Amino acid sequence: MTTANRRYHITTFGCQMNKADSERMAGILEDMGFEWSEDPNEASLLLYNTCTIRDNAEQKVYSYLGRQAKRKQEQADLTIVVAGCVAQQEGETLLRRVPEIDLVMGPQHANRLGELLEQVFDGNQVVATEPIQIVEDITKPRRDSTVTAWVNVIYGCNERCTYCVVPNVRGVEQSRTPEAIAAEMLELGKQGYKEITLLGQNIDAYGRDLPGTTPEGRHLHTLTDLLYYVHDVPGVDRLRFATSHPRYFTERLIRACAELPKVCEHFHIPFQSGDNEILKRMSRGYTHEKYRRIIDKIRQLMPDASISADAIVGFPGETEAQFENTLKLVADIGFDHLNTAAYSPRPGTPAALWDAQLSEEVKSDRLQRLNHLVATTAQARSQRYLGRVEEVLVEDQNPKNPQQVMGRTRGNRLTFFDGDIVQFKGKLVTVKITEVRAFSLTGEPIEARQLVVG
Repeated sequence: MTTANRRYHITTFGCQMNKADSERMAGILEDMGFEWSEDPNEASLLLYNTCTIRDNAEQKVYSYLGRQAKRKQEQADLTIVVAGCVAQQEGETLLRRVPEIDLVMGPQHANRLGELLEQVFDGNQVVATEPIQIVEDITKPRRDSTVTAWVNVIYGCNERCTYCVVPNVRGVEQSRTPEAIAAEMLELGKQGYKEITLLGQNIDAYGRDLPGTTPEGRHLHTLTDLLYYVHDVPGVDRLRFATSHPRYFTERLIRACAELPKVCEHFHIPFQSGDNEILKRMSRGYTHEKYRRIIDKIRQLMPDASISADAIVGFPGETEAQFENTLKLVADIGFDHLNTAAYSPRPGTPAALWDAQLSEEVKSDRLQRLNHLVATTAQARSQRYLGRVEEVLVEDQNPKNPQQVMGRTRGNRLTFFDGDIVQFKGKLVTVKITEVRAFSLTGEPIEARQLVVG
């Protein structure tokens, strides 16, 4: 670069996978001598890690790019990078639409950011969206937290849900070896991280692409086997994993979660629709009855487990009766949290081309009705915490109240209590819950301690 200002800013859109990718790319940039800038307008390198799951997220990216493209017309040494799923989907089209962009790179190229930027600094405009074999990244991520961390265990997705663009933009499934995952976790434990979330776009598919089978005929490496393998990594108190797919969520996995003390009693298992015909048209590969059996088995072995999920309303051709089947499933199960969205046609997906697309008015009405039910069921689920004593891992100060700290229960419920962040950060605190809301709790600290299970 010709400028002495080597400061960067990353804007991240979308899912946990994108957040983890951004941390890795931030680590690469800092290894290259860049420093983080809180203000994007003071940075000489801007990186947008994009999401294309829904149209509004994609349009927000173009809005950001438009503002910075004008800035680059006056500041020629500004470097603009577009990474992630929009970059993979649009490729060279992005350059035609916003020619001020210097680098377009898909999610599979996150570990190659350094070498791609060197090409940019040599005067090239670069597009990196070709499929590649992901290699282990020796760069340490610049993690947003000093208490909790993401660890990718599988990249890509082989599913072909008719509404979803992820397989097109994140590539085929590629599992990391158990040894590589355990080594990263061991280093995190040494650095003082207390909770690790294992990540995958379809994490239950972990190991399908790795060699070997057991005498019983199943894959040698599965998510269940991985949990047993990494459970006793020193220094780590809690384990979580996301995102699960009901098609592959096994009773063996549920039993492992109930047996392993570090695995938190929280499961994020998207169901998307409560209607079997809609699930079939989505190519999800399960029925709502199978989904119910999964939840019933979890609650049989872990009665207090928290269940969260994702749901889509307004899928092409969805009738009012089919939508009401989703409402019934939500009411029957009683989710602790539910991410909801109105169906959004995405480029390159079969459902985007189907007839019987529903109007925005119908989708908005159904989304509002579902969200009202979600808030009601979440409030009802929260009542069980009132007066109870919960173990809370303190992550940070409450940004809205500096007199409070915040953390999460094992069931992933956000919890606040009065306290000094210097005293409590990174500690497991016994908290008596005094106030409950739909999606968060307030309590009083009883005891703070360092605790490592296993």
